[in-house]
Amino acid sequence: MVSPKLSVKNLSVSFDGKPSLGGVHLDIAPHIILSVIGPANSGKTTFLRTLNRLNDEESAMKITGSVLLDNKDVYREYDPVILRRKVGIIFALPTPLPMTIFENVIYGPRRQGIQDRNKLSATVERCLKEAYLWDEVKDRLHSPAMKLSGGQQQRLCIARTLAVEPEVILFDEPCSGLDPISTAKVEEAMSKLKKHYTIVLVTNNTKQAARVGDQTAFFLMGELVEVGDTGSIFTAPRDRRTDDYISGRFG
Repeated sequence: MVSPKLSVKNLSVSFDGKPSLGGVHLDIAPHIILSVIGPANSGKTTFLRTLNRLNDEESAMKITGSVLLDNKDVYREYDPVILRRKVGIIFALPTPLPMTIFENVIYGPRRQGIQDRNKLSATVERCLKEAYLWDEVKDRLHSPAMKLSGGQQQRLCIARTLAVEPEVILFDEPCSGLDPISTAKVEEAMSKLKKHYTIVLVTNNTKQAARVGDQTAFFLMGELVEVGDTGSIFTAPRDRRTDDYISGRFG
């Protein structure tokens, strides 16, 4: 039996005394895409940000339970900086740095002390190819990243995350502001990336969850209602609330 890449045990999170997540148990196998769905304020983003401790930045945050990465507790056995190298995140809005495409990708490796130009160039090519962007930008790597389209900027952010060699990639609504063509390219990139990474995708688009997810977790009002193979969740959910959400009766 394959050990989970991430294991969440009895996780509860509150902010200023207001519960956001309660009693979540969930194992995430390596090299899969876990789609996380649910209506607004269901705890999806809180769950995602807890996996790499971004919620640490929030005031009056209280957490109980545990999150394990390769059987090590991320809150007790990891320095947050090292953890976030292992567990990268892509946000809803693209956040390219105000520099060239090339400099965006090598920003992380340079901060880690890598200066060899040949190694950096190889990293840029590899990561842009994995993000399905290389063919579109290979002839203008030293152009400003801000001149890229929104979809290209989002794939550049994926490449920038890949450059620091994470093991897990979190996606928080990565296609919410993209057109259908750009969305398809990001989804294609995610589907290929799972060969080398474990992916957790938070999305309000249930069709996207069904297209790319190997497993799907449904959250409602801070509760993990159910999780399972995506095909089963979308065709024969065990809980009526899941069926109501997927069918569009609420949410």
